[in-house]
Amino acid sequence: MSLEQLIYNCKKNDTKAQSELYTLFSGKLFSICLKYSKNYAEAEDNLQDAFITIFKKMEQYKNKGSFEGWLKRITINTALQRYRSKGVFEIVNEEAIEDVTVDVEDDDNDVSLDFLLEIIQGLPDRYRLVFNLYVMDGYSHSDIAELLKINLGTSKSNLARARQILKNKILEYKTGLQSQSL
Repeated sequence: MSLEQLIYNCKKNDTKAQSELYTLFSGKLFSICLKYSKNYAEAEDNLQDAFITIFKKMEQYKNKGSFEGWLKRITINTALQRYRSKGVFEIVNEEAIEDVTVDVEDDDNDVSLDFLLEIIQGLPDRYRLVFNLYVMDGYSHSDIAELLKINLGTSKSNLARARQILKNKILEYKTGLQSQSL
């Protein structure tokens, strides 16, 4: 069945089509949920909630633009919604924030993807969300501020702090590896 036909059938609440759509996209959308969640169980909850929203809003998709992009936006917004109501963001004065870049030397690639995912998931909510939106998904600070209902300075500050925490964790990890090999 073509994607267009699958979408059409989902709009008609065809449960077989919905199941097929879930099978087709759940892996990609789950990886997004993992980035924005504290752990695997929370990612599963976010994926479930995202698909509920997708099926409820299927009529709103007008076959313009990327369907996968539409699914991704709903999935990210579903994950973010969990944090918007918690008030996990601290408000920061925008004038006090500079654009900070933290470089981690990529000399020998001894940091696994699993370790990186683990330390990103371990970031405090406000830092993890901004980091993923900015670095992983390419959102601008103004887009992030709008999505998360925070000011621009808070977005920049949270990104800088996330990068610093990640840099420190990677350096600790590499130092631990070096001392083990001695």
